[in-house]
Amino acid sequence: MGILLTWFVLALKKIDLASAAAVRLTKLTGKSEVPVHPKHFLTQTPWFTKYIKKNDRVLDLGCGNGQNTKKAAKIAKKVVGIDLDENSLALAKKSIRLKNITFKKVGLEKPLPFKDASFNKVLFLDVLEHLEKRDQALDEAKRVLVPGGLLFLAVPNSLTSWKKLQRKAGICSYSDPDHKIEFTPNSIRLLLKRHKLKILKFGYGKFDIPARGAVDVLGAFSLSFYKLVSAKRAKLAQTYPNEASGFEIVAQKI
Repeated sequence: MGILLTWFVLALKKIDLASAAAVRLTKLTGKSEVPVHPKHFLTQTPWFTKYIKKNDRVLDLGCGNGQNTKKAAKIAKKVVGIDLDENSLALAKKSIRLKNITFKKVGLEKPLPFKDASFNKVLFLDVLEHLEKRDQALDEAKRVLVPGGLLFLAVPNSLTSWKKLQRKAGICSYSDPDHKIEFTPNSIRLLLKRHKLKILKFGYGKFDIPARGAVDVLGAFSLSFYKLVSAKRAKLAQTYPNEASGFEIVAQKI
């Protein structure tokens, strides 16, 4: 029974890896000029945008191909997106032509090349879990914020039923092979408290499901299907927050 469970979970886990294929497929199916995860087509006003004002200076830490950077820049006065991956930055520069965006190659494991209190808002979305020097990265994010500035943080939840099943089967439950850590609600709250970042809102991502990579692939072909499934997952996560794939947090520098 134990071996059968392991094989079953491994099979589902492999399907999860299809998310990487979904990124490439959005370009092949003509939905994007460059490879983009279909999640970025769900809305042009994701959860953090309602906090951004027209005179804000925004920093996007680990901006990748700049999809969140672009959405912030449609509201803010100035946005800087930084990432260490040259290929991602090249895609961002190729596909995004807003004049109020600057993209720079900067690693997050070292001090940031910005003065204290340079930004009103900082995006730190699905990045912290990839870093070894997480305390330093949070300190730097806080340092470049103005007093009272906001940090938007998205991190994965380690306590969903799907992840518990993976661990029961003896399989690493991280949703990305590059993750160094995943969080419980308590652990991320304590981490932010230690860095003197006050949580103003603690929200939830979408309901965690096995084989979501297959859903991502289908989304690359049909955005209407993808939006329908994503809306259902978002609703389920509000009903069952412990099953949310991640946390969406607004924290303030104090």
